[in-house]
Amino acid sequence: MTKNGRLSPVDERLFLQSVARALDVLEAYAQSPKPKSLGEIAASAGVNKSAAQRIGQTLLSRGYLERADDGGLTLGRLFLDRSFDYLRSNPLIERATPVLMDLRKLAGERVDLSLFDSKFDDLSVVYAIRLQSKRETFYATLAGRRIPTFTSSGGRACLALLPDDQVQDILDRSERRPMTQKTITDIDKVWDKIREIRLEGYSYAVEEALIGEIVLAAAIRDNGGRPVGAVHIAGSLSEWSVEDFRKRFAPLAIEAARALST
Repeated sequence: MTKNGRLSPVDERLFLQSVARALDVLEAYAQSPKPKSLGEIAASAGVNKSAAQRIGQTLLSRGYLERADDGGLTLGRLFLDRSFDYLRSNPLIERATPVLMDLRKLAGERVDLSLFDSKFDDLSVVYAIRLQSKRETFYATLAGRRIPTFTSSGGRACLALLPDDQVQDILDRSERRPMTQKTITDIDKVWDKIREIRLEGYSYAVEEALIGEIVLAAAIRDNGGRPVGAVHIAGSLSEWSVEDFRKRFAPLAIEAARALST
């Protein structure tokens, strides 16, 4: 089982343990991206200190790690290059950018695009585009952030398009830890949300990921009807009631998602 909850099919004869260990070192920064000593890297990545040193020096020489002021190793700016490469290579992101920019102008609220992968990492969605409208919480402005599928408005919108047995499997494998005191973690209550989405055509979440925030989302489908992502619109409860926000923005999110579906 991977950290994402699934195993990617692989021919063991072609599996390179050295590459896997290098990736483990990089993923050691996921929970805490601060600079790390070799000992911290070894402990987080599950390798010995000698291996951490060799891998760290290799990644340092290639620019994927950099030397921090305190002497530790931190993630390198070269990762921005690879993020740029991914963003420009994904056809959905290319198609979605002008649609979301128009939606942002029309809505006057933050607009996001999240991606969902039901084959490898179905336990989370990742934000690929984030167009803020006002002063936002720092994390709410960053592409690349992951949110658990079961609690994300976009994730639930995607779940609503899947067969019941697949939904149940995802919920069973999810850790279902609350992000706020209002996060819905009970499986039966998540199912209530999914059934509602199937009737309404969109999802909404109130203060489940961020206190004071309401987010609604509509799923984007591929040409087989499977979910590949979602369009989100997020607003502040200091400016909107839940019902007014839903009435105003649900049709816009649904139409944008429909335009991006193939």
